Amino acid sequence: MQRRSVFLAAVAFALPVAAQAQPVTGLYIGTGAGLNIMQDETDASSNGVATPGKSLQFNVGATGVGSVGWGFGNGLRAELEFDYRYNALNGASVGGVHSSLSGREQKYGPMVNVLYDFNGISSVFVPYLGLGVGYQWASVSGTGALVPAAPAVLGAGGVVVTRTVGSLVTGTAGAFAYQAILGAALPIAAVPGLAVTAEYRFMGLAGNRSYTGNALGNAIVRTDDFNHSILVGLRYNFGVAPAPAPAPAPMAAPAPAPARSYLVFFDWDKATLTTRAQQIIREAADNSTKVKYTQIQVNGYTDTSGTPQYNQGLSIRRAQAVAAELVKDGVPQGSISIQGFGETHLLVPTGPGVREPQNRRVEIVIR
Repeated sequence: MQRRSVFLAAVAFALPVAAQAQPVTGLYIGTGAGLNIMQDETDASSNGVATPGKSLQFNVGATGVGSVGWGFGNGLRAELEFDYRYNALNGASVGGVHSSLSGREQKYGPMVNVLYDFNGISSVFVPYLGLGVGYQWASVSGTGALVPAAPAVLGAGGVVVTRTVGSLVTGTAGAFAYQAILGAALPIAAVPGLAVTAEYRFMGLAGNRSYTGNALGNAIVRTDDFNHSILVGLRYNFGVAPAPAPAPAPMAAPAPAPARSYLVFFDWDKATLTTRAQQIIREAADNSTKVKYTQIQVNGYTDTSGTPQYNQGLSIRRAQAVAAELVKDGVPQGSISIQGFGETHLLVPTGPGVREPQNRRVEIVIR
């Protein structure tokens, strides 16, 4: 019950600083740190001799990553990352005999990741998935390896007596690496472009890795290296500009129509007319012949799901499509004025990055 209360309090604290999610656009940097959990690692052979049943266990360790990337504004991102992982050696199992060991394994290297942000699922946070490939160096060292006593000695119950040698293995070997990423970003309203990230990562090293430096002069070959990482970090997108202070619009909003106005709606990111839109335009054209007018205004608008520059152009294309249909229906072209207002003058107020159908419209005003 106490843990639940702490969690609810943390959520309540975070809500006032959370910003509306919007696509990552342009250059960004990121960093993260957390825990790394290694699965048991297998020694496939020692000095060319197979060693079945020999595995190493590791304590929970630490990991850190830093990245620089580019967002394409449509949810897709690509980034270059450098990571570091550290796990202390806990013990070994050889033929069913377990012993405590000391030592460590460190991994580091570059990765190239491709990620996709699922914008629009939530107005508060953005979940994302990613895949990565790269190269990792694994540096290992350890002491206290168990080997059979020489000559072989049987203890009580026929168990082979073992002895400890001073060095297990020391060296560095590289391998191709791959990873999968599951994460979520929480934008911070107080700092536009800044987001808190939380991630789970699985990373594996492919193929075998050979190490030397064993006290017995052996070459150790390891076959697997699988890592589960949980990280919390920060990401800053340089492509998000601070929200400008309220200022007079460059063009005044159209005045309320004294006679009649008509609304034509569009599909997301489209400037093509639907069958219903054509019917409304025909009705506006027919009614314009029944009243004395001086001008027909055709004003285009968008929702906030794109960039302001893109939305401005889209609103103009929508207005042009409606004006062309009016001319086709008999309205003189010289009596039509076209304006695009982009994502301003929303019919339904929303934050940035929201696909609101009623904001994707053109208004025909007969004056």
